[in-house]
Amino acid sequence: MLQAFNFRIILEYMPLYSQCFMATLWLSAVSLIGALLIGTAACAMRIGHYRPLARIAVIYIESIRSTPLLAQLYLVYFGLPSLGIRMSEEMTGILVLTLNSGAYMAEIIRGGIQSIPSGHIEAGIASGLNYFQRMRYIILPPALGATLPAMLGQAIVLVKDSALLSLISIMELTRAGQILTSERFMPVEGFLTTAAFYLLIYYILKSLTSWSQKRLIFREIH
Repeated sequence: MLQAFNFRIILEYMPLYSQCFMATLWLSAVSLIGALLIGTAACAMRIGHYRPLARIAVIYIESIRSTPLLAQLYLVYFGLPSLGIRMSEEMTGILVLTLNSGAYMAEIIRGGIQSIPSGHIEAGIASGLNYFQRMRYIILPPALGATLPAMLGQAIVLVKDSALLSLISIMELTRAGQILTSERFMPVEGFLTTAAFYLLIYYILKSLTSWSQKRLIFREIH
């Protein structure tokens, strides 16, 4: 297969791939930050003592986790304009990825929080810390540290899910492969190059996670 692989065409389309690579990076980064914020909030609501908020969080998490991302994407993309709410394709993609990944992040964070020894929480209560202070200073830091590998997995899933944004004409990596294939009819070159860029993003995320884990271990030792 490599003997027939046309590297000249890949070099010709490299500016397009570079542009789409950067677009995938920023779309995924913004969506991941949003997912962490929404996931943390949904988790706090679910494990909190206020039942109405807990029910809202459960409905959100279960609704997202039980429906396909593609259906969610089309629902937002076609549904919001019918309600008079118009957004750009990029904002629509970020919103859908954020809401989808946020539900999974909520469950990951909840698992990390439940792994915290109850004695730590009781010590916070005895020290006079309120619920939000206990979450901020006692529960969330070790919980997030313990869930870094799972969060890495979800971040990788989010990056791969961003390929679906090509269906609403967003210029990202999969869209670059589609353009090369449609213009030159070279699907092997087009999508193998796309896969190589996704592999590069995977190793970037893996390196960042390894660095973060080492920082956490260093802090614990000192």
